Amino acid sequence: MLFLLLLAGLTPTLLATPGEDSLDRFLALDTRQPDYRGTRHLEAENGTRRGWLDIGTEYAPNTGLRYQITAEGGSDYIRKKVLKAVLDAERAVVAAGEDTRSSLARTNYNFQMKGLDDGGLAQVLLLPRRKERALIAGVMLLRPDHGELVRVEGRLAKNPSFWVRNVDIVRTYERIGGVVVPVAMDSKAYIRFFGAATFRMTYSYAEINGQPVE
Repeated sequence: MLFLLLLAGLTPTLLATPGEDSLDRFLALDTRQPDYRGTRHLEAENGTRRGWLDIGTEYAPNTGLRYQITAEGGSDYIRKKVLKAVLDAERAVVAAGEDTRSSLARTNYNFQMKGLDDGGLAQVLLLPRRKERALIAGVMLLRPDHGELVRVEGRLAKNPSFWVRNVDIVRTYERIGGVVVPVAMDSKAYIRFFGAATFRMTYSYAEINGQPVE
């Protein structure tokens, strides 16, 4: 079939994977984290233990990530060992400038187009170049017209530790204040000797790049 198309003077681009241009559009976007001020709600569960936190957050390149707990409840273990640990780890990564090692860029991933899903979003397979805890083996979904990121889902390329394995993650994004930002992260994992655990973090924004968010 391809041979016949070439004979007819038609270019092979007619056989391109649907939504293929969306990856180029995505990679051309400025995906640097914007300055922001807002709140987050975190909750986690492991067996009968449940805990939650409400926090205020601020981020700017010169100050890094700052957070302040405004309310909390549930298991003390979950709050200290899981929720606060997640926040402190994120803050440390940002402070060390290591967040670029987890960015959705060619330096960290090989990308492979997979066509459109049932909702019309372009599917791009994420193939990590290294086995690192910050990278995800899975798929990202883009709006084919602009290449905007909608969702990332998959499994961490490397288990975080001997105790935690099979970490599955779903990150959801939306355009707010003219910028695509994360609005939710859901995770499931298996903790050795303690069984399945779940984690959820949702984001709300009051200000992005110095502009109030309605």
